[in-house]
Amino acid sequence: MTPAKKRILLVDDHAIVRYGIRELISKQPDLEVCGEAERASDALRAVQTLKPDLVITDISLNESSGVDLIRNIKSTAPDTAILVVSIHDDKMYGELALRAGASGYLMKEEAIENVLGAIRRILSGGIFVSERLAAALLQQQLRGAPEMASSPLDRLSDREKEVFHLLGQWKSSRQIAKELNLSIKTVEYYREQLKTKLNLKSASELVQYAVHVTGQIYGSSPKTESV
Repeated sequence: MTPAKKRILLVDDHAIVRYGIRELISKQPDLEVCGEAERASDALRAVQTLKPDLVITDISLNESSGVDLIRNIKSTAPDTAILVVSIHDDKMYGELALRAGASGYLMKEEAIENVLGAIRRILSGGIFVSERLAAALLQQQLRGAPEMASSPLDRLSDREKEVFHLLGQWKSSRQIAKELNLSIKTVEYYREQLKTKLNLKSASELVQYAVHVTGQIYGSSPKTESV
């Protein structure tokens, strides 16, 4: 008997991205797309009804953070594997996605070349990350717990790190609220928490520090946007 194809659910708010990945998968004898969703709420319902073997999702969705979606999928369907395919820099969001429960992180610019290999590696029980993300995670491991604990950034929650990274891209509270599906008041609360945990006195100091750290991660200063 021919083995059943592995079922994959695509979650992305850009139809062209879903189309491109679907076309790649449709040509594979061992894989099939069982459904698609634009919103996190639709994706959660689809996971329950379609029971996919793998979910491919973006980090940024219209109504929710992809990190929250990953957590929710793993809490309701822990055996479902998750691969993140995102435009966001993997050194910034890769660790957040993996900690939330994803088994891989792939940049969209690399998806055409690597998505099928990533899918098969994850479905076979492995982890897929880029070489630079693997190197960054290994470097953290080699540094050891004492040194890592000495950095105030390591004491931030995952949500605080998300807000911090977006501040580093010169995002306003309104923009961050929209991207993470939070209220502006909630984002302002996280900004106050960040100032306290990072021992910074003002909102401008927080933004400048976030921009500095984000620039180090990217290797250059991020593009300036209106705040």
